[in-house]
Amino acid sequence: MAASHRVVLGPLVGSIDQGTSSTRFLVFNAKTAELLSHHQVEIKQKFPKEGWVEQDPKEILQSVYECVEKTCEKLNQLNIDITNIKAIGVSNQRETTVVWDKTTGEPLYDAIVWLDLRTQPTVERLLKIIPGENKSFFKTRTGLPLSTYFSAVKLRWLLDNVEEIRQAVRDGRAMFGTIDSWLIWSLTGGKNGGVHCTDVTNASRTMLFNIHSLEWDSELCHFFDVPMGILPKVRSSSEIYGLMKSGALTGVPISGCLGDQSAALVGQMCFKDGQAKNTYGTGCFLLCNTGQKPVLSEHGLLTTVAYKLGRDKPVCYALEGSVAIAGAVVRWLRDNLGIVKSSSEVEKLAAEVGTSYGCYFVPAFSGLYAPYWEPSARGIICGLTQFTNKNHIAFAALEAVCFQTREILDAMNKDCGIPLSELQVDGGMTNNKILMQLQADILCIPVVKPSMPETTALGAAMAAGAAEGVGVWSLNPGDLTAVTWERFEPQINPEESEYRYARWKKAVMKSMGWETSEPQANGDSSIFSSLPLGFYIVSSMIMLIGAKYISGIDK
Repeated sequence: MAASHRVVLGPLVGSIDQGTSSTRFLVFNAKTAELLSHHQVEIKQKFPKEGWVEQDPKEILQSVYECVEKTCEKLNQLNIDITNIKAIGVSNQRETTVVWDKTTGEPLYDAIVWLDLRTQPTVERLLKIIPGENKSFFKTRTGLPLSTYFSAVKLRWLLDNVEEIRQAVRDGRAMFGTIDSWLIWSLTGGKNGGVHCTDVTNASRTMLFNIHSLEWDSELCHFFDVPMGILPKVRSSSEIYGLMKSGALTGVPISGCLGDQSAALVGQMCFKDGQAKNTYGTGCFLLCNTGQKPVLSEHGLLTTVAYKLGRDKPVCYALEGSVAIAGAVVRWLRDNLGIVKSSSEVEKLAAEVGTSYGCYFVPAFSGLYAPYWEPSARGIICGLTQFTNKNHIAFAALEAVCFQTREILDAMNKDCGIPLSELQVDGGMTNNKILMQLQADILCIPVVKPSMPETTALGAAMAAGAAEGVGVWSLNPGDLTAVTWERFEPQINPEESEYRYARWKKAVMKSMGWETSEPQANGDSSIFSSLPLGFYIVSSMIMLIGAKYISGIDK
């Protein structure tokens, strides 16, 4: 009887959106792009040592299963028939590196997250064997500079430091992948026939992939000393990879795969040369579609694969400006400083003062990414006075996200030659209206936000629904759903904006050269690790206690 009252909506498409901070599963109507239901689970991040960032691959996989099941339960409560879900797309945090055992299905180490800095000594060692120690030496092949950011150096560190992984490679049991590969392999059967693959967008973030031939590059693999046998097969971003093997959606094809920033570019429908979007998530990522020819940046940006929407479809490229810390600075204010209990409180604190009062925050927790690529930088807050309070720091944190976007937009404009007249935005932080207005003020151009902000998940769903053999989502320009926008216009004069931006640049310069890869003796940063100073402090304490004791006797 219940089935007869089910809402008939036509074909639906699911989307797994696995990000740095959380996992979500969302279901869209393939004809209208309407979001019908979703579920979200926050993911733990581990910081075992300074600069190290890890996640548990099994927790990530379990969060996907949980989100799929909970979303299906919600759809059933809405009387929406889940058998109408015809395909599933995957969007994922990029570069994060996993190695697992194909015979047991177990990870051999925690996932090393894209933000992680432990590989700086590895980068410096590799630089020494590159002619002229040029970190852009491989840029013509990969579009990327040598950096801790990309997967190849993370994999090299794992091979150098984890005996279980070395043994698994020797035994032919090891599999490497970014998060998309780990999820697709696990969801399509895992050790019982799981499909070991990735797509061109994720492969292009490893530094092992030739972005022109669209193949793993044997010379790059030789340079990084990575065995090619552990790498996944590279596929397009829109084709059937395999079928779900368990859960409520058993038998549904997984047919779309895009790194999260490429997925957002598709979800924002930036299919023409020169169209760009900026996503505000854990980090901040500005991508500009450059069409079927890769454009090499002269101003610190990356050249990356934007998408390849079908096996026989052309590949499109993008210029990308990558900022490591955006939403993560809000999480840091909440979890590390404890000045807010929830992320949403930051907007309220900032709104109460409406200014940073000359306080500038450079959140270089993982060094600086584009356009500097400066791993020695560290976070600083400067311009503090006795008047500064937590509200000003909250405002400065939001301003920092906007200033970093201004830096990569300036670089993008120089590389493209035609300045953007407005900025399309998406991501969780775009719900913060103070941030969006600040961004328009600092860029001196309008900021436009889609009314449905889940563009990353939408992009993966579009790729999945359009795949050959699925065919429920048309990507023809005339068939794409019209998007409604919220618009933020600049409200301050350009002179004030330029003044604040110049002060920010001054703060950035002060954040550089802060850290070296030289380890401290015994890893001990205690004040007592200096013997003369430690002896002085201990002896002073003894003298003070002795003096108090003697004065007590005199009384």
